Amino acid sequence: MKKTISIIGSGFSALSASCYLAKEGYNVTIYEKNATIGGRARQLKSNGFTFDMGPSWYWMPDVFENFFNDFNKKTTDYYELIKLNPAYRVYFGINEFITITDNLEEIAKTFETIEEGSGKKLIDYISEAKSNYDIAIKKLVYRPGVSALELITLETTQKLNQFFGTVSKDIRKKFKNERLIQILEFPVLFLGAKPSKTPSFYNFMNYADFGMGTWHPKTGMFDVVRGIESLAKELGVTFKTNSSIDKIIVKNNIATSLIINDEIITSDIVLSGADYQHTETLLSKEYRAYSDEYWESRVFAPSSLLFYVGFDKKIKSISHHALFFDVDFEQHAMDIYDKPKWPDAPLFYANFPSVTDKTTAPEGMETGFFLIPLAPGIEDTVALREEYFDKIISRFENVTQQSIKNNIIFKKSFCKNDFIEDYNAYKGNAYGMANTLLQTAFLRPKLKSKKVKNLYFTGQLTVPGPGVPPALISGKLVSELINKSFSL
Repeated sequence: MKKTISIIGSGFSALSASCYLAKEGYNVTIYEKNATIGGRARQLKSNGFTFDMGPSWYWMPDVFENFFNDFNKKTTDYYELIKLNPAYRVYFGINEFITITDNLEEIAKTFETIEEGSGKKLIDYISEAKSNYDIAIKKLVYRPGVSALELITLETTQKLNQFFGTVSKDIRKKFKNERLIQILEFPVLFLGAKPSKTPSFYNFMNYADFGMGTWHPKTGMFDVVRGIESLAKELGVTFKTNSSIDKIIVKNNIATSLIINDEIITSDIVLSGADYQHTETLLSKEYRAYSDEYWESRVFAPSSLLFYVGFDKKIKSISHHALFFDVDFEQHAMDIYDKPKWPDAPLFYANFPSVTDKTTAPEGMETGFFLIPLAPGIEDTVALREEYFDKIISRFENVTQQSIKNNIIFKKSFCKNDFIEDYNAYKGNAYGMANTLLQTAFLRPKLKSKKVKNLYFTGQLTVPGPGVPPALISGKLVSELINKSFSL
């Protein structure tokens, strides 16, 4: 008889795990607390505008391809990809920006015009980053974080020093121009930690950026959610939305069932793709593997203040992705990690998917997504949200030399309180636990509960870490652990 698996949540890691487990013959049901699936990658539609609510960067396309290949499928069976050119633009002042194109050779030429000799240095640096990327993808990230020995390979022993240096130091040894440095430091922010705290080995994110390029699913990141959902349903996975988990029932140290909307659902195996810390609060205290003190001591990736904005006109001279680094990069990082507070002058990210995809906005209009990274656990009020929206829109108008504030016809915000309410995110974090040296691989919370048999975890607080590609990998890793224990 098929063993039943109840999966909590429907983010990328849960969706990934559901496919692998269904393929192995398990009877899999996903329970999602919200009305729609996707977790942080949900979609918002309103007033003719369409927004990806969370992830908006499609990097590391090989990981997505590897996922679908595991089911003898291709990404093109489910969605179409567009390589963005420019990949993104970085603003440093009024009409002062650096454009990152879709190939390394052109990017190197751009660097050379800004700092003599930097073009060749960039080519060499990205070559080293590619070497690290190949090791990370082929040797490390597809390991379950059970033992420190997983990190010891012939390749990693040759790069041991890179686990003790930092990305920031390495970049600053090679490049002097502060703007080029900030562009090279930017990709590791996806790992949730400051470049000055991120091990040198993680420069593989620069290869993901300059070497592999920035892509966009034709009608947004939700295309990927829909694609994996379709695959999961083909494999027999059942989806139940509006299904909030009240408790995980444990008998004789074994997870036996869930209480969902006051109904008891029995299950042979429970897998949580929801926030790890929250999931443990669904257990009686004696079954929690990690204490409140443990979670308090962790370095979390930032929370975010997000704005979904519809404009009644087209906005001039914008790229699909834009970074606004026209203020002090290091000061904003300190306001997140060192002395948490609302930043006086925040860096921010702007995304205009309607530049690429005309279906996201009514004709002649523009869809905008704005993001300010914030410290997790910070105060969140309507007044603060409005204050910071005014700050970034005023800066956007000044830097791009155009008026847009009076053309807003739709706006919705999303911040720490919403991350807690909608995703049960610890301290309202947006990206999970940072990938610092002491929070890497086997040093992260475990995929398999240390106290409760038949209880497993997946997602950005466990192995391998934050981001959409790691979430897909996390789903595969936990499914392999489950299958090893319960081979049918």
